[in-house]
Formats: sequence, C-alpha cells, structure tokens
Amino acid sequence: MPASRLLLCALITLTSLSYACAADKDFASMTPEETRAFEIKVLEKVADLAMIPPTLNTKPLPKYGLDKLDYGMTIGIERTPNGRLWACWVAGGDSPKAYFVLASSDDDGETWSPPRLVVDAHSPNLPLDRSVLVGNLWTDPLGRLWLIFDQSMDMFDGRAGVWATVCENPDADEPAWSAPRRIWHGVTLNKPTVLSTGEWMLPISLDQRPGFRQFKGCFTELDPLRGANVFVSSDQGKSWERRGAATFPNPDWHEHMIVEREDGSLWMLARTTKGLMQSISTDGGETWAKPSEPAGIQQPNARFHVRRLASGKILLIKHGDKIDSHHGRVQLSAWLSDDEGKTWTGGLVLDERKGVSYPDGFQAPDGRIYISYDRNRATDGEILLAKFTEADIEAGKLVDDGSKLKMLISKPLGTKSTTKK
Repeated sequence: MPASRLLLCALITLTSLSYACAADKDFASMTPEETRAFEIKVLEKVADLAMIPPTLNTKPLPKYGLDKLDYGMTIGIERTPNGRLWACWVAGGDSPKAYFVLASSDDDGETWSPPRLVVDAHSPNLPLDRSVLVGNLWTDPLGRLWLIFDQSMDMFDGRAGVWATVCENPDADEPAWSAPRRIWHGVTLNKPTVLSTGEWMLPISLDQRPGFRQFKGCFTELDPLRGANVFVSSDQGKSWERRGAATFPNPDWHEHMIVEREDGSLWMLARTTKGLMQSISTDGGETWAKPSEPAGIQQPNARFHVRRLASGKILLIKHGDKIDSHHGRVQLSAWLSDDEGKTWTGGLVLDERKGVSYPDGFQAPDGRIYISYDRNRATDGEILLAKFTEADIEAGKLVDDGSKLKMLISKPLGTKSTTKK
C-alpha cells in the first residue's frame, strides 16, 4: 500500500478513535486526573503515526543538496565489501526537525558524493513533527549494509521505534534498499556486536525517561522494559528477540555498546548525564550487574565508541587527552587496551578543537581504523573522518604514511537555522 494511502488510513483511524474516546465523556464533570488520562490516551494515538513506514528517498537531489542543508550531526560510518565508504548524518537539527542523509566515497574518504539517500518522515499533513533522529550503519558478516534508524513523533513520544533497511548491493552504481521494517520500540545509536556464538546482538535504548514535552507520561505499560536493552538475532537478522536490559542512574539515551570479553562475559558501556558507566552480563545478556563507573575512565555526557579490534585489543574513542580526565567535548582521542579494558595506552588526539563529538567507526580488513564525528553541529555542521592505525594510537601521533586526520565528509552550505545543538 502506498505511503500516502497508509497515512490517510492512519488519520481516519486516529480520528475515529478520538471520537470514540470522546463520545461517552462528560468533559465538564471530569477531574484533572481524568482529563490528563484522556489527553494521554489521545496522544498515544497521535504517536501511532510514527508506526507508518517511512519512504526512502533514493533521488534526493536537488531538494536535499548540501546547499539546502544547514545542520550536521554524525550518525555512523561503514565500509562495504568492495571498499566503498558510506556515511550517515542528521540534518534539520538535534530536534523534532531531524532527518537522515547518506553519502558515499569510492576513494577511501578523499572525496564524497552528494546525498544519495534521505530518510525524511516529516509531513505537512501531521499535527506534529515526525522525526528520524538517531541510528547507525553496519555491514553484516554477509556483506549487506544495514541502515538502522529511529522514528518518533516529536523528538521522543515515549515509545519511538527502531527501523532497519538492508542493502544487498551497497557497492553498485544504483544500490537497492529493502522496505523499512520495525524491529521494536526505542532507539539504536550503535552497531550490533557479533558474538562468539554467531548471534548478532543489537543495542536498543528504550529511554528510562518518559516521553518528552506533551508526550510525558505516555506508554507507561512499557516502563518495565525501559533501559539499555539488548536484542539478539540467531537467523542473520531475519528476526530479533529481546534478551535483557541494564538500567542506569541518570540515563541519557544510553547510547550503549557491548564488547564480548575473552571469558565470555559481556561488557556494556553506556552514556549517562554524569559520564560513562558500565555493566557486566555473564549469562549472554539476560541479566546485568549493578552499574558502576569503569575504573580509570573519565568521559563527559557525550557519545563514545568502543569495539574489539582484529588484534584482540579493545579500542576506545573518548574525550580528553588523558584516559582519566576530560574538558568537555574537546580533544577527541583514541586509546587501546590489551587487558580487557582494565588499563589503557596511547592517547592519539584525533581532533583537539572544541565542539567535536559523536564518534562512530569500523576497522578495515588491512587493520586501519576509521572514525567519523561532527564539529559544531549548528554552526559549522561539519562531518569529519579520521583514519589511523594501532601504531599511531600507541605513539600518540601519526606515524603511518596512510593515516590522516580531519578529513571532510560533509559541510552544510544552506542558510543557518535556529535548531538547537
């Protein structure tokens, strides 16, 4: 069914349900509590508009050319089997105006295409903005490129939803993307982890905070499931099953990532308003230990990146030129651990400037590490790339001839808006 027809059906259903909800109400005699309960019931129906699959715009020019964009918040970067790089970022703002933009590079990040795919769920027919705000790119073990993204009414309607579209020919001149399908509630900000069992583990955050603004208090039936969830697929992504969740004090979108340790335990790191916190699972993700601060690591309230490298070492991208301190969103740096995260060496500063944030990355087959990040989202709006080696990290400076920092992926050229950071 075409998206326009789906939208029409949804609006008709929403209107009918709203009338049905209101038909037997004597509004004049309702208590404040009853009034609020009715408001929440209607708002939850409005949130159902985020259940409509978005349209993938594979011909986004000229409407979404760089000369029309005015914001840049990085989402993710990935390499496909033949060496093409794909980058994804948010335009519109870190706000209900958000939507996704994808571009590619066929020369190892030296130059980038104009936008090749846009996921913009906004519609003038809706009573509120419908945003596509966070997600990631991931090349699975079969060589398929996944675009994972959330869709929500406003910025967070208390439920939101994780969607995925898969491209089986990401190196082709005309890549073909599957119809988006909804995996579960919440949002995903980081790539899945392939476990030693062969299972794929996807981190999904169902925010511990209720809905924002007018949606505050919606979907209370989901409260027992709120937290840093982990979903597992044992059939190469055909289906995903919730396995468990960790909850954290002072949560902020979680943005959690999972590393499988040599002893088989799972190490989760998550973002909170107080900095980085950790939790451990020894039963494959079903239960998680009481959260604690990871020893010796200090990080601001900002996204980080952690992953196991081919060498067996663990890579950590954080803020600060020292592992145990930081000065806010400045000095994005790379660190290595060869003892399962107990101690860290290196300290390669990828970008010393203020306003750098949201690292994501991958390791290429030759061992080189690629990290994308953004700088001054609402003003410069730059999406940048650093590529480097473990030797560079250990030396604390570039020592490999093929390494390069501050490579430009995208810079919006449109008129600056007042969207918030």
